[in-house]
Amino acid sequence: MTTPPPALLIAGHGTRDEAGAEAFRDFVRELGRRHPELPVAGGFIELSPPPLGEAVADLVERGVRRFAAVPLMLVSAGHAKGDIPAALSREKERHPGISYTYGRPLGPHPSLLRVLERRLAEAVDPSWDPAEVTVLLVGRGSTDPDANAEVFKAARLLWEGRGYAAVETAFVSLAEPDVPGGLDRCARLGARRVVVLPYFLFTGILPDRVRHQTEEWAAAHPETEVRSADVIGPEPELLDLVWERYEEAVKGDLRMNCDSCVYRIALPGFEDKVGLPQQPHFHPDDDGHHHHGHHHGHGHAHSHAH
Repeated sequence: MTTPPPALLIAGHGTRDEAGAEAFRDFVRELGRRHPELPVAGGFIELSPPPLGEAVADLVERGVRRFAAVPLMLVSAGHAKGDIPAALSREKERHPGISYTYGRPLGPHPSLLRVLERRLAEAVDPSWDPAEVTVLLVGRGSTDPDANAEVFKAARLLWEGRGYAAVETAFVSLAEPDVPGGLDRCARLGARRVVVLPYFLFTGILPDRVRHQTEEWAAAHPETEVRSADVIGPEPELLDLVWERYEEAVKGDLRMNCDSCVYRIALPGFEDKVGLPQQPHFHPDDDGHHHHGHHHGHGHAHSHAH
């Protein structure tokens, strides 16, 4: 009798935008359709149902004892580094006998850069010369400098070899420059045509805010032509990439970038983060009593693991 392959658990951030939450749930369902040979489930660490604990309980009810968890996130910020590992440790206590491996965040990956390039092509006028177009890549933003640096890395990789005048970077929350500040920078650098490109997987409140702030800035600066591109979306490349991350986790072929992680390295201004225990997010829909689960409380700390 052959051992069944580990199940696939998709860990999402969560959003107050129902369309964005449903896009995640649809994505998980599509992964399940693509891979009928193994159980697939997905849950959120905060803001939207189902909570991650419910997704794990669902897998356990289906007889799963081993799974690989893949964070559906573009950068490795606090959620991927701390919240999800802590939540998974909690689920291991609730469901004795389960084991799991943990995969890498998604970006920046060449296949995602191809999707971003496609989103740019959809947003610009076909007659425009790329050498006259400046791109403003807008990330979520984090208090984690390593995560913000990942967005800059994606911007540089997007610029390489594609002929755009520049690819600048901004953030919609928690980090500078913000969207208006990023657009100001593009204008000061002489940009006359700017495409604002949201570095987000699915629609939601934050991508909507990026578009709204872009429109406000454009209205106040008629001398600059500004276009807004769409989010990455549930493209085939994204489905393939999640599967690639699953296979990495199953084979143990993980290459997590820890070189500039605030939990390991004393970066200036973040020295207090080193070795900080990680705790799972409190999810309002997670009562700790899913099916046969056991409640262990929300205060249990877990070390940040790499």
